Formats: sequence, structure tokens, C-alpha cells
Amino acid sequence: MDTLGGAEFAPTSTYLNTSGCGLLPRRTVEAVKRLAEEIADGRPEGAGSFASVEAARASFARLTGVSAERVAVGGSVAVHVALIAASLPSGAEVVSPEGEFSSVVTPFAVRGDLKVRYVPLDGIAAAVRPGTALVALSAVQSADGRIADLPAVRASAAAHGARVLLDASQAAGWLPLDAGAYDYTVTAAFKYLLCPRGASFLTVTEDAQESLVPAHAGWFAAEDLEGSSYGPVEEFARTARRYDEPPAFLAYHGAEQSLALLEEIGVGAVHAHNTALAARFRAGLTELGHAPVTGDSGIVAVPGLGGRQPELTRAGIVVSARAGNLRASFHLYNTVADVDRALDALSD
Repeated sequence: MDTLGGAEFAPTSTYLNTSGCGLLPRRTVEAVKRLAEEIADGRPEGAGSFASVEAARASFARLTGVSAERVAVGGSVAVHVALIAASLPSGAEVVSPEGEFSSVVTPFAVRGDLKVRYVPLDGIAAAVRPGTALVALSAVQSADGRIADLPAVRASAAAHGARVLLDASQAAGWLPLDAGAYDYTVTAAFKYLLCPRGASFLTVTEDAQESLVPAHAGWFAAEDLEGSSYGPVEEFARTARRYDEPPAFLAYHGAEQSLALLEEIGVGAVHAHNTALAARFRAGLTELGHAPVTGDSGIVAVPGLGGRQPELTRAGIVVSARAGNLRASFHLYNTVADVDRALDALSD
């Protein structure tokens, strides 16, 4: 099985750690270098391009099945989640999976006046009850790659009048996703979306926008950018752009290129590629006597094997150790040879 990225990637290691950080395509590296050189030279265009930010916003929207008017740009998932946490009334109940990634749950926990309840991932749909305000979870769990039962969560939340916040950081780019099916989605783009760190996306439904205050709004969130440089912003953007953070232009110049590449390849093709490699790895691990987490995720975790991560690193095989698990994550630049190299290393 060949890579899907062609000449865009040339890793010098067996890189199986996209869940930690995705590799940058060559076109992305060139875009970042180009802007950095313009800034260093003092050229007028060196400030950064709003067109690149809008192109990245539009690409992300198409990749996740929503209109660009529902997408806000920013720099981190934690800031997006904190904005949502700030909008909840005192005493509101938030339900999340046990062991959820800290950026998804900490903004709710630190408020001190919310009821945050943690339940097993496979029981989260059943845990939603009358009075639950929000269900906050990742589409794909960071520690072990499990895919949440999202249809069940959506159905249960709808039945009880709760909203859903979905972190798509470990999913967007390889797992087909309809962001419009959730009140909010947050996505760190430096993983499977292959963007530089500093690019992150928030989606908000029109209904959820009615109660979400643009608490960190500045000039960039104004409807009229040219006329809103000084004094309080008088009119916020009529779209989700009102929730924009001022963008890190170097990151977004790169994001424009990375997201365009993913559009060219297609998430469906990436999904088929990644899951086929993951299935081969699971089968090989089982033959070696290991017991990987079951499922059809493109991320494979092996409980209790995290201690072998350093030796794999020394062998030029980059994986993660998370919560005691050895975690290997496959993406469009990986091949069958990468899988077999990792299995050979684990057979010693």
C-alpha cells in the first residue's frame, strides 16, 4: 500500500505518531517560509494575508460538512472550550467521559460552579438525563483511539434537551465527520489536518450562536474590519467569525496549503488507507501475543505496552506512550512497510 501524499512527505523515521503531531506537507513548509522571509525582509505583504485565513476557514468547512459561516478560527482547543464554558449558567451539568483529554474538561472544572460528571465512554449516552446542559467528548479518544458512539450521544442529548460539544482533534482529516450534527465542534489542526501548530477551528450552529457570547472578541471579530480598529467594536460579525481569535498568520498560511491537500485527496480515501494499515497492525500484534484495543479506528493502542516506546524510538520508529498504552497512529504518509517495521521491532 503506497502513501497518499506522494512527494509532499519524506519522513526520515518510521513516523506513527500523528495523534501527537502530524507531519507538514512540503507545500505547507514553503508557504510558512515564504511569509517568514517576507516579514524578515520588511516587505509590505509580510504582515500576513486575510485571504489565506479565509481560504483555510473555507477548506475546513468543506472537509467537515458545514458552511464557512459556522466556522471560527483560533489557536487552541482549550480557548475554544473556555469560551463555551463561560456561556453556561451557574449550576449547569456537563457530562464527559472518564479520562477525557484535559483541554476538553478543564475549562468546565475550573469554573467551580458547574456540575461536571464523568462516566465511562461506553455509557455516556445513557448518562444524559433531564437537566444535563452539555455533553463534552472527543470523537476519538486520545489515550486509546476508541471511537465514541456518536449517533447514540446525539440522540440521547436531543431527547433530553442537552447540547453536544465534540472535540474532533483526533478525528478530523481521517474520520468522515459532519460537524453540523453537533452544537459545537473544536479541532486542533496540527494532527490529522497536517497544519502548523497555532491553527484551530470552532464550529457553532446558528441556534447555539444565540447564547454564545464573543467573550474574547477584538477587532478581528467585527463585521466591519476597516472601521473597527479603535474603541469598542460596535457590531460583531453576523457569522461565527464573531468568535474568531486574531489568527497566527504563519500558521494559517500553512493551514491553507495543508487543508487544500486533504481536499485534493479526500477524507474517504484517507479513512480507507489509515484503517487498513491499523487493521494490519492489530492483526500482527495479536499474532505476537499482544492484546490491542479492539475496533476499527485508525489509531491502535496496546494496554501495558507503553514502556516499550523508548526502545522503538531508538530503532527509528516514532510512537506514543499514553496512559500506559503504546499508541500507534496511521496517516496518509504511512505504508505497509511502516507497519511491518514496527511489528518486527516488537517481536524482538
